Amino acid sequence: MEFVDRALARRFEAAEEVPQVLYAQLYQKLRPEIGAAVEEICGGHMVFAGLGSPIGRAGAVGLADPVTEADLDRIEAFYRAHQAPAQIDVTPLTDENLLELLTQRGYVMAELNNVLFRKLEGLADLPSSPVDKLIRAGRSDEALEFASIVHRSFFPNSDATADFEAMLAPLFQFPGVQPFVAELEGKNVACGAGLVIPEHKIVGLFGAGTLAEYRGRGLQTAILARRMREAARVGCEYAVIVTKGGTTSMRNAERLGFRVAYSKPTLIRHWPDMEGKPAQTGQ
Repeated sequence: MEFVDRALARRFEAAEEVPQVLYAQLYQKLRPEIGAAVEEICGGHMVFAGLGSPIGRAGAVGLADPVTEADLDRIEAFYRAHQAPAQIDVTPLTDENLLELLTQRGYVMAELNNVLFRKLEGLADLPSSPVDKLIRAGRSDEALEFASIVHRSFFPNSDATADFEAMLAPLFQFPGVQPFVAELEGKNVACGAGLVIPEHKIVGLFGAGTLAEYRGRGLQTAILARRMREAARVGCEYAVIVTKGGTTSMRNAERLGFRVAYSKPTLIRHWPDMEGKPAQTGQ
């Protein structure tokens, strides 16, 4: 069984860190009015992608490099400059000094996710089924349609933010992305994607959704297995999924051999002098 040390956790954290960096860089070009920004800090990055956005926090901080009080001052100054609360992802392997500093400064937990992983070798145990023939590689021009499938899968009553699909669509177009879709009855009914991060030899898996009327047919299991096989083919060593506990995504992953590496809280600090301003929330 694989032992998750600090070096491996650093690689796993790239599954969320790198997409956030790509988002910020994209918004800087396409939506400069947002004021998106990204800076390296203590072996990771701090990201701002707009007020009220579910994207934008400090990630992978304190895994490769130690964190000092001056470093935390810099993180807080970065977010205050954007009129946003400071948010930082931490893991059980994060530099202990950072954890002490966050406690001293009154950070609280905004959300809690599980980081699951599987080594991409010996994939012969992955199941095959008749629905495998329904899965195909997605195209970049289908990104908005894939985002719509995810939107309708998770928010059937359309209770997500108005720009949810526009926010999600770029994930299916980033460099290194591998989208897949299930076609049934002449339409796309399920999707899922992976982002290959070659410098860490991982694929971050995301963007999975199945329209309600097509669930229970094994489509997501087939899409997940297809993504894993393709990631292994291009040289990835691990697949990583970040999800809340008890979700369908987590159950599907565990059925295919994923296990929890660790639970990861996002800690947040609001600024009293900014009360009443739109809050940026974790994803």
